[in-house]
Amino acid sequence: MSTRIAALALALCLSGAAQAQLPVVDLSAGMHRIRAELADTFASRMQGLMHRAALAPNAGMLFVFDDNSLHCMWMKNTLIPLSVAFIDEAGAVVNIADMRPHDEQSHCAARPVRYALEMERGWFARRGIKPGAKLRGLGPSKRS
Repeated sequence: MSTRIAALALALCLSGAAQAQLPVVDLSAGMHRIRAELADTFASRMQGLMHRAALAPNAGMLFVFDDNSLHCMWMKNTLIPLSVAFIDEAGAVVNIADMRPHDEQSHCAARPVRYALEMERGWFARRGIKPGAKLRGLGPSKRS
């Protein structure tokens, strides 16, 4: 029995390690550079930035959704305060919401979007990035 438990624990650790190594994409908002982990599968979108203690400067997570829709985000099991920018298919910021750690309140796009970009809380405001701003480097996911 203990061999099964050890094997299961090892499998869980390995799957967590694999999830932590998501592809990274380089984005830009005006002159500001962003290195974003790519959450473009169901599993990576569900995991998001949960259980992370910190983000590197100018780092975040880009969620690529399968469809253009009214997507929502929440902060279950997320330890750090974040801001999320909801972004349409053309790369324009639709709206930005500030989110609190461990808060299960939904924060939703104001109109259909294809992307959501999570950064440390206040990142967009400190750089003057508001609805209507364009992000470059977005594109359809290449993973399945």
